[in-house]
Amino acid sequence: MRVLIGYSRCPHTVAAFERHGHDVWTCDLRPSENPHHLQCDIWEVAEGDWDLGIFHPMCTYLTCSAAWAFSDGPYHQAVKPGTLVGAERREARRQAIENFKRLDALPYPHAIENPAPSFISRAHRPPDQTIQPHRFGDDASKRTGLWLYQLPPLEETAPTKGRLVEWPRGSGKIVERWANQTDSGQNCLPPSEDRWLKRSDTYPGIAAAFGDQWGNPKQKALL
Repeated sequence: MRVLIGYSRCPHTVAAFERHGHDVWTCDLRPSENPHHLQCDIWEVAEGDWDLGIFHPMCTYLTCSAAWAFSDGPYHQAVKPGTLVGAERREARRQAIENFKRLDALPYPHAIENPAPSFISRAHRPPDQTIQPHRFGDDASKRTGLWLYQLPPLEETAPTKGRLVEWPRGSGKIVERWANQTDSGQNCLPPSEDRWLKRSDTYPGIAAAFGDQWGNPKQKALL
């Protein structure tokens, strides 16, 4: 198969499909050391002759986090320079939703990955599946939606237990947390300019499931 991994330079996903002998290409505006990388806008290539696509569009204006910024203010917190708010942010969300819908209308089998919950659920349709990296062998929590077209839901491969902590402190309530979480459940990745990029990485276990389940010629869905 000719496989397109859009909005991505992920070596894990490329390797997962190459293990099954597929011709795999990534596409992103950023450069990559991968020789099978298309450094361009996704719409220069997405409507080409592909057998399967996996797309990771930017979630900045699709996720339900920072929902306060879509209002016209006043805001309860300082607005960082460069952050879109109000009408500009709502227009950016509209464009992101239209781009998502266009991806979902592509005629070949494809999956679109984005955080869950998302504005897409109301503006377009809910995800076909919600997954967690700790169900695929990674010690991490990141609730992720998959919007699928002519692809089966992923089957969990290696459920991984987290650590047990009492939260809130003194409540007697025991909750499960993973390595990328504080005891309160927040992401513990340190602040940095590329924090958004690090948080967008595809976890190795999920990438392996993409290739082993959707890229395996024995899968009935792709026969």
